[in-house]
Amino acid sequence: ALEPLSVGLAIGVASALTGYLSHPRFYCSYVECCPRAEQRLNATALKAQLDNRLFGQHLAKDVVLKAVLGFSNNPSPKKPLMLSLHGWAGTGKNFLSQILAEQVHPAGLRSKFVHLFLATLHFPHHDQVKLYKEQLQNWIRGNVSACPSSVFIFDEMDKMHPGVIDAIKPFLDYYEEVDGVSYRKAIFIFLSNAGGDLINKAAFDFWTSGKRREDIQLKDLEALLSVGVFNNKNSGLWHSSIIDRNLIDYFVPFLPLEQKHVKMCVRAEMTARGYAVDEKIVQAVADEMTYFPKEQKIYSDKGCKTVQAKLDIHEDL
Repeated sequence: ALEPLSVGLAIGVASALTGYLSHPRFYCSYVECCPRAEQRLNATALKAQLDNRLFGQHLAKDVVLKAVLGFSNNPSPKKPLMLSLHGWAGTGKNFLSQILAEQVHPAGLRSKFVHLFLATLHFPHHDQVKLYKEQLQNWIRGNVSACPSSVFIFDEMDKMHPGVIDAIKPFLDYYEEVDGVSYRKAIFIFLSNAGGDLINKAAFDFWTSGKRREDIQLKDLEALLSVGVFNNKNSGLWHSSIIDRNLIDYFVPFLPLEQKHVKMCVRAEMTARGYAVDEKIVQAVADEMTYFPKEQKIYSDKGCKTVQAKLDIHEDL
């Protein structure tokens, strides 16, 4: 027969061990957990990631850094954070959204709390808009219920059927709760090529007037971008109630990239592959890109989008 003391000791050890194993910090070191309400973004880490990985976008970095940190440090935001990123392909919109997702949820796009929607994949058929709106509402409601700080990224907004995105308007508005769920801690990010021409023209106008690229401010582009996207029939935000109700916190412009920025992308890619940076290869890759306008050839027409593929050709060197 077991002695009472032995039984009591065994029960005590078991209880202590069970308590330790079930402690949130231990459990969440092995299983992804939704961040606690009091957790805040690491400002230093976010800034370092943006500085080291996103090139030629002083405006986007500054706006997003301030917006996200302000939102994270606010214990009681009045609405979710809503960012709309605009610019030509290859300028860094996807890259920035990935960096931001990684800072909120370390697993980034692999996180069960980060959700990426592609217009051409998830909402391809014009005659099923009503179904898409219902599915989108149910999906967002369910995921925010599971994790208030969920991140939702909508890519290819310029290819989305008008009206689909308005389904999430109630979740973006200034409501404390919608059907018992609070969306105020969530982050919504739109990615779109719409407005890219307006941004490029503004950047070129600065260049022709002799002004520095770094002198372009948000006020020079945001109002122009908001109106342009709202009236663009080839945009998922065409006549959107989300814009009409001023629910987008920031329209973030991504400027066209110059050759010096393309070179930065090449160097970063070489370093990521474990190569020593060879400036001859850097220049060769940059020279293989095509630039616009036709006469001045200032901006890369694909940004840094094809840098990886072009660097593959030079691997043997």
